[in-house]
Amino acid sequence: MSRETAACLDSARRAQLDPYVAPAALLFIDDPAEGPETGLSLSREGALRLGGVVLLVLLLTVVVSTTLATRLLRPVHALTDAVNRMREGGGPSIRVRVRDSGEIGRLAEAFNEMSEHLERAEDQRKAMVSDVSHELRTPLSNLRGWLEAVQDGMVEPDPERVRMLLGETLLLQTVIDDLQDLALADAGRLRLSPEAVEVAPLIDQVIAGHGLRAEEAGVRLVGEARDVTLVADRSRMLQVLGNLVGNALRHTPEGGTVTVGAHRAGSQVVIRVADTGVGIAEEDLPHVFDRFWRADRSRNRRTGGSGLGLAIVRGLVELHGGSVTADSMVGEGTTFTLRLPLNGRPEGDTDDTGRGRAASGPG
Repeated sequence: MSRETAACLDSARRAQLDPYVAPAALLFIDDPAEGPETGLSLSREGALRLGGVVLLVLLLTVVVSTTLATRLLRPVHALTDAVNRMREGGGPSIRVRVRDSGEIGRLAEAFNEMSEHLERAEDQRKAMVSDVSHELRTPLSNLRGWLEAVQDGMVEPDPERVRMLLGETLLLQTVIDDLQDLALADAGRLRLSPEAVEVAPLIDQVIAGHGLRAEEAGVRLVGEARDVTLVADRSRMLQVLGNLVGNALRHTPEGGTVTVGAHRAGSQVVIRVADTGVGIAEEDLPHVFDRFWRADRSRNRRTGGSGLGLAIVRGLVELHGGSVTADSMVGEGTTFTLRLPLNGRPEGDTDDTGRGRAASGPG
């Protein structure tokens, strides 16, 4: 087919199909023949409306942000002020109000708990100073008064008077020794000499040491110990049991009984000192291990001890990794229960106050 024939045939077909073919679609949203827009065209009223909306959004953002920031920072500022007041000597009784249940609220609660703990510690310190001065003042006043009388020639230093002054000196030395033991136990620096200790002979020794006193008081002293061995400081355990037995004898009337028993309970040794004495009121039980506390306020240091014996018992028992509790009923008697680990305190163990295990060595 010649070129002219082909061109003629193509032209004829296009002419036949032209009514049935749609025009070519535009590939642009706008007409490419038109020029591009130079920018957004707004009327003056539209521009003012748009500016007002933007300004309102910015204003709301600032208000909401300021409100949230103030709410978040107010408790932080309160905590900061409370810490500054405490640092400047405002006392440990400072508290902050807890208004939040989140992290800030928990921080405020922790601060209040710390402040309460410091307040209790400060009260205990003041009471300790008062009690110590009271306990030391009486024997010191007696010693000074009698020595001045001897010096002035008003009395003769006869053996009976010298014996009385020596007794005051021994009482004074006992209080000082007890305070020293408590201070070392609190600091975790009380040195122990752990060894294998048979409990039954230990209890027999304590009973023998208090036998004469029990006989004079008309109190029956009984030992009921089984064959148990534990790792502990023998001299300190004698001190613990001696304090408990002496305390029981002081509070048991004539005809009563003091029983010292021990048995094994799993990995522990349980030692009980029970008496049939006057007992301790329920509201007083939480305070029996407090320093200088006495169930009978009318008792002085001669009839009621120095008030440090049970505090020393708790300190020494905890130092051995054990615990001590007291149960009592008024008119029926009191029972002190010691629970001590058979194998001694684990190396590197710490108690609930964070103190480390006492160093081993000569006591």
